[in-house]
Amino acid sequence: MSDRIQTFSEFYQFYLTEHKNRTSRTLHFIGTFLVFVIVGIAIYYNWSWKWFIVPAVGYGFAWVGHAFFEKNKPATFKYPLWSLISDFKLFFEILLGKRSFNSAKD
Repeated sequence: MSDRIQTFSEFYQFYLTEHKNRTSRTLHFIGTFLVFVIVGIAIYYNWSWKWFIVPAVGYGFAWVGHAFFEKNKPATFKYPLWSLISDFKLFFEILLGKRSFNSAKD
C-alpha cells in the first residue's frame, strides 16, 4: 500500500503541519507577495526576461523558512503542484484573515 497522499484536502492538512513556524509563514507570505509584484511588473512593462526570477524569489523565501525555521524538507520535491497551490491558498487565507501568521491561532 502506498503512503502517498491521495487528495488535495489531505495534502493541505499535511502542508499546514509543515508550516507551523511564524517566521517561516511570514517568509512564505513575503515570497508569494513578491511573486505577484514581479509578475505584475513583468506583464505591465513587457519584461519577458524577468520571468526567470519568479520561481527564484518565491521558492527562495520559502526554502529559507524550511531550512532555518521549520527545519524540514519542503513538500515541493514530492508534491510540486499541490505544494504550489497550497502556497497560494495559505497566502490568501492569511491575507483575508482566515489564518494567521501564528499557526496556534488557526
